[in-house]
Amino acid sequence: MTKKLELYRCNICGNLAEVIIPGAGELVCCGESMELLEAKNNDAEANEKHVPVFMKDEQGKNEVRVGSTLHPMEENHYIMFIETITPDYNRAELQYLHPGEEAKMLIGEKLGKELAREFCSIHGLWEGKSD
Repeated sequence: MTKKLELYRCNICGNLAEVIIPGAGELVCCGESMELLEAKNNDAEANEKHVPVFMKDEQGKNEVRVGSTLHPMEENHYIMFIETITPDYNRAELQYLHPGEEAKMLIGEKLGKELAREFCSIHGLWEGKSD
């Protein structure tokens, strides 16, 4: 059985699917079961910083940055999206990113976000929690 907001990847074509409404069925793409992605949260595994960090920007607005030093955003190595999720998993906000942009996302106060995750084009799924 799937769970709300789980991410699955097709290991053949690279499709990424997020569960909106959980069900008992199996997620299949290209004729094979999709892989459930488990988020990493320890930077010791990678050369770059990947863990999302909650902080305030220069104007005092809340944001999520990928890494304490911003992750590179090159053509073949970049953060594809950042997603923030409320503690009850009832609200999520997703921002797609592209090479050349900064690896960060402004977030609002009212949602009470606690968890952020990001997907690196090379190193996969990572997550971080607010303090």
